[in-house]
Amino acid sequence: MNSDAILSRRGLWWLLVAFAIAWFSTLEYRKLIKPDEGRYAEIAREMAASGDFVTPRLNGIKYFEKPPLQYWVTAATFKAFGENEWSARIWPGITGFLSVLLAYFTARRLFGERAALLAAATLGTSLFTVLIGHLNTLDMGLSFFLQAALSGALLANHRHTPERNRRKWMLLTWAALALAVLSKGLVAPVLCGATLVIYSLLARDFSPWRRLELARGLPLFLAIAAPWFIAVSLANPEFFHFFFIHEHFERFLAKGHGRYQPPWYFFAILLVGTAPWTLITLQGWLTAWFRERSGEFQPQRLLFLWAAVILLFFSASNSKLASYILPMAPAMAMLTGVFLAQTGRRTLLVHLGLMLPLAFLALLSAPKIANFADLETPVEMMSKYAQWATVGAGVWLLGTLLALLLVWRRRQGGGLMVLAIASFVALSAVTLGHEKLGRSNSAHHIALQVKPLLTPGVPFYSVAMYEQTLPFYLDRTVTLVQYRDELGFGLDHEPQLWIPTIDEFRTRWLADRDAFAVMGPDTYELMKAGGLPMTIAARDTRRVIVRKPQ
Repeated sequence: MNSDAILSRRGLWWLLVAFAIAWFSTLEYRKLIKPDEGRYAEIAREMAASGDFVTPRLNGIKYFEKPPLQYWVTAATFKAFGENEWSARIWPGITGFLSVLLAYFTARRLFGERAALLAAATLGTSLFTVLIGHLNTLDMGLSFFLQAALSGALLANHRHTPERNRRKWMLLTWAALALAVLSKGLVAPVLCGATLVIYSLLARDFSPWRRLELARGLPLFLAIAAPWFIAVSLANPEFFHFFFIHEHFERFLAKGHGRYQPPWYFFAILLVGTAPWTLITLQGWLTAWFRERSGEFQPQRLLFLWAAVILLFFSASNSKLASYILPMAPAMAMLTGVFLAQTGRRTLLVHLGLMLPLAFLALLSAPKIANFADLETPVEMMSKYAQWATVGAGVWLLGTLLALLLVWRRRQGGGLMVLAIASFVALSAVTLGHEKLGRSNSAHHIALQVKPLLTPGVPFYSVAMYEQTLPFYLDRTVTLVQYRDELGFGLDHEPQLWIPTIDEFRTRWLADRDAFAVMGPDTYELMKAGGLPMTIAARDTRRVIVRKPQ
């Protein structure tokens, strides 16, 4: 074993196997929840059913908000393994897992074995990675391909990289950047370009510009990214303006997408997302600039600026969701690995000493989650989730205590590994326990009650709401009634796919021989007071499914 290493090579392989089993075995434990998981699973389901891999559709309606890479992979997975939660989450699961491996691979070449293992450990056991790597959203795919582009650039410019390999690493960067565009759009080249420009100016290092491989890289980028954009634009002339103007520039500048948050929002999210390594991660990141000298290529400064550019870019945007800053995580983890590899025992004891009361506070606070119950998420659900959160907090506290003891006995590497394992178990308990809230956040349970009653072609209306998980679990689309929201653009171009008013719905309902409708409890009471003939087929705290009496 190298003197720099924390684990032997065999121990490292056993750790990898255990991590892989723990990571992938829980993908299907929870039901899909609204909105993102239901939305992206349904788009992929419809793509697999129709065979149309050019025009994404949500609930049968054109949906151009995001590019199709994850839809393609998920649709193929549905074809191969069936339509289930594991298949729906496998792409975020794979890219999240690969992100941890890539952090190790890159950091090992740049900073050594010890820093690499600690980088992978902190990345793979932070809240950001554990949570988003097990959710069917697009952010983990984007983050991984941005990380791959960053890693390619770092290795292409590293002083120990042989000249013959520099071109290969830069071509990897261009290919990864194209896949990032196919994952979530133009934000990928914007972040990469901004980071490179700012790094060159602040670090006074313009050497990366000489290694861009523009003559080969740009054609490779276009060959990967452009074909779908051309195909979808030819099939749907309305796509270009909506995707490139509305979804990028207007969303960044306007407050009208229901995602406005104050400028400090992502700074708060960063504190939570890097838990339980928050204080260590912040010190590792914020001191990185001063750990390198000016002159030659400075990977730590590039990593520092990568994270800073992402944080400031999205903070300036008027459209904010917590997962947007996930691409910061790999860069910050590598800097954290370097910091932990170089830090002394006393500093580590201070950090663990500060972590201990936080873990104890989490243990005291976890049972109080039940106090946040409401009509849609009753106390019975919240109390069960509080039990899982309490277990997670307890594991974190015990892990921190044991890590503190090991570091006190001068076994820093062992202490950090114990803390990483405890963190992963704790965060897994917190995320898996969310299934106890499933009846509030997923339509799976009521869909199972209604699905046996449905006959081919029977109308199914969605009145004044759209439950994102219902079409996936029903294995069919529904007809929207007086509801547009994110589907408004598609409905403007295919207005025959919805019913604009409740009055028109009533007319259709009365004329139907058999029909079903889903609505919120308040809408149900209004319909009942208005004398609409209906019987309850299924009900939960958020949704009522009714059927026309036979």
